[in-house]
Amino acid sequence: MIVGNKVTRIEAAREKQEPRKGLNFKINIKDVNIAAKRVDITYEYTAEYTEGIGHITLEGVMPAEEEKALLNEIKKEWAEKKKLPQNYAEVILNAINYFSGINGVLAARIVNLSPPIVPPRFTLTKKE
Repeated sequence: MIVGNKVTRIEAAREKQEPRKGLNFKINIKDVNIAAKRVDITYEYTAEYTEGIGHITLEGVMPAEEEKALLNEIKKEWAEKKKLPQNYAEVILNAINYFSGINGVLAARIVNLSPPIVPPRFTLTKKE
């Protein structure tokens, strides 16, 4: 269960004064630390306005408290593949997306970018 979210860095820049033509989102899980019943997920969220219009980047830590079995699964998957288990990753990515999108609206306003409207929920599928 996610118990918070802490932004550690935010950057917003408007490079060109042209209208927005497109917007790409990227979420990168940078690190996972597990201690006792807690997992801290360090991430980077970027909303990139196409054609060099601008960008918004947030870095943060999302803490969660989980059951021992899930913590062991997270620890194993991260150690072996630098990934979160698929079902858990879906929950975490959607939480990061929502939280960062909401805060990105404030950052966008400051530099006069259109808001990075939160896209629909992510659904992960395995590669065949």
